[in-house]
Amino acid sequence: MSQRKISAILTLCAVLGGHADAAIAERADRDKPIHLEADQVRIDDARQISIFTGNVLMTQGTLSISGDQVVATQGPQGFEHGTVTGKLAAFRQKREGMDEYVEGFGQRIEYDAVSGIMDIYGQAHVKRGEDDVRGDHITYDPRTEIFQVSGAPAAAVDKGARVHVRINPPKAASAAAPAEPLNIRPDTRLLNPEKKP
Repeated sequence: MSQRKISAILTLCAVLGGHADAAIAERADRDKPIHLEADQVRIDDARQISIFTGNVLMTQGTLSISGDQVVATQGPQGFEHGTVTGKLAAFRQKREGMDEYVEGFGQRIEYDAVSGIMDIYGQAHVKRGEDDVRGDHITYDPRTEIFQVSGAPAAAVDKGARVHVRINPPKAASAAAPAEPLNIRPDTRLLNPEKKP
């Protein structure tokens, strides 16, 4: 593992981990059924593979994943894995107990329905509130909201190959009350300059 990748992981865990109590995806999503919609589907029962094409939308609770194509594989537990591709495949999921979502984009999203982990490849981008993470490959665990980010291989020298992270300071829970205006009243008494107090 490269030093740059380790550094990015440690930074993200330290900063994003500070919000860990309230920063997990909806817990109930994993217990919800998975729904898939598409223009067409090809089902191969022998291999337990289904290929959905054309404006594909996969939902599970508050999680939604969309793309041009989804290759879904099944196992003993039912739907186990989905590979979503598209010009930009996308996902969106509500955070537990908050009116806020985590969103991500990439050329390909690998979704493990058993663990809930998503791997986003190619122009990978994950956004949570105003925090923003970009790289060539992002692994996102919605249960812990830990991001693992890596840039393109070292041979790639263009500017877009590096990992980019923007972390905004947390907003104050409640803004401080504005200060009371200072009341200034004129004193109507005249002082006699010759008289000492």
